[in-house]
Amino acid sequence: MVTVHLIAGLLALILGLVQLLAAKGTGRHRILGWVWVVTMIALCSSAFFLSGFPGLIVGLSIFHLLSIWTLICLVISLLAIRKQQIARHRAFMVGAYLGTVGAGLGTLAPGRIIHEWLFALTLS
Repeated sequence: MVTVHLIAGLLALILGLVQLLAAKGTGRHRILGWVWVVTMIALCSSAFFLSGFPGLIVGLSIFHLLSIWTLICLVISLLAIRKQQIARHRAFMVGAYLGTVGAGLGTLAPGRIIHEWLFALTLS
């Protein structure tokens, strides 16, 4: 499950950045947006099969809580765009992306798997 989470995370970071930089309202934006949403659902869902920091609430870590919030943001954003509430859609999508960037940076903390993979390789 770590592999699924890692691949989904990398894809979400790359696709999200492309979405932020590209023209909005185009067919390409809409298709890539749906691909990003599916990728984010895979990313957030796979997080629940990974261990986090010691549980804060009923065994959930801050990363699990962030995954729940991100899924809520995606739903709010999709409902907003259906109602032509573009500013709300943009705010929640950008927020979900920035939360993903923050969580990705959090994986670099000592004791996390990504930290061990990256820095164990450079120290060897």
